[in-house]
Amino acid sequence: MQVSRREFFRLVASAAALPAASNAASGQSYPSRAIKLIAPVTPGSPVDALGRVVAQHMQFRLGQSVVIDNRPGGGMSIGAKAVATADRDGYTLLLVNNGHYFGLTPNAGYDPVKAFTPVATLAEGNHVLVVRPDFPATTARDLIAYAKANPGKVTFGFGVSTPPHILGETFKIVSGADIASIPYRGGAPAITDMLGGQIDMNFGTVATLLPLIQQGKVRAIAYTGIARNSSLPEVPTMIEGGVPQLGFNPDFWAAIMAPAGTPHAVIEALHAAINEALRAPELAANFVKLGFDLLVKHQHELDSFISSEAQKWPPIVKAAGLE
Repeated sequence: MQVSRREFFRLVASAAALPAASNAASGQSYPSRAIKLIAPVTPGSPVDALGRVVAQHMQFRLGQSVVIDNRPGGGMSIGAKAVATADRDGYTLLLVNNGHYFGLTPNAGYDPVKAFTPVATLAEGNHVLVVRPDFPATTARDLIAYAKANPGKVTFGFGVSTPPHILGETFKIVSGADIASIPYRGGAPAITDMLGGQIDMNFGTVATLLPLIQQGKVRAIAYTGIARNSSLPEVPTMIEGGVPQLGFNPDFWAAIMAPAGTPHAVIEALHAAINEALRAPELAANFVKLGFDLLVKHQHELDSFISSEAQKWPPIVKAAGLE
């Protein structure tokens, strides 16, 4: 799903305006050269924009460039495998979201837990359910009723192995609605097809969809959080709209990982730089514009957090009827 080009470049440009790195940071033995942050998502997506903002703050604190390398596809497995098989020196990192643990690419050639060492969490958030402006439903309850009366005719587009993928499939299960799932390589093409009238419904971040909602190009009918979103105060939550809780909140988080076996001192340096970046007021403000909340975990919390998430998502995926 796509952040508007104007907002995307504005956020990245504001982060790039940070002052030059300090001598203290640049004098450290690590890093001594540029760091590659592989993003297994499409350029311009919310996660990509989030990663670019964080990368700019990281390089100020580390004294070396942090370069985003987009490698979408394969349910994020293409980018993840590139990091899993990279040198364990801290110069190749993975920008990951919770879709990494959905278990939808079991033969990807790496273990999503054992192949990586968590470096730091970044952000969390929820999604908004939208439909085409001419779609005959103004509420989630209307949408369910229409889908039941017209089985298989309502279409839902999504990027494979993304949080919107799981949200849509879970929505179908809890509501009993017969909705046709249309997979895409990423969320952006699904949004494009929705704007062209080829897709009926979609889940996306508020930052992605807010401009389209305000322009009347899509209609927001429900928010997946437990409380209404401040940017869309008139849009009810799923529960308010008569839909049972989808079973997870928040439904999105993002983090940075390193290949398993990366030296502990390197992980510590990265963790400290990222958590310091997350305390910067300008970064927090950019996160809000992207529709995310800060998610800060101390180093001793990371292993248990990742372990619990790795166990949490496969049953949800299975309950949604996915393989």
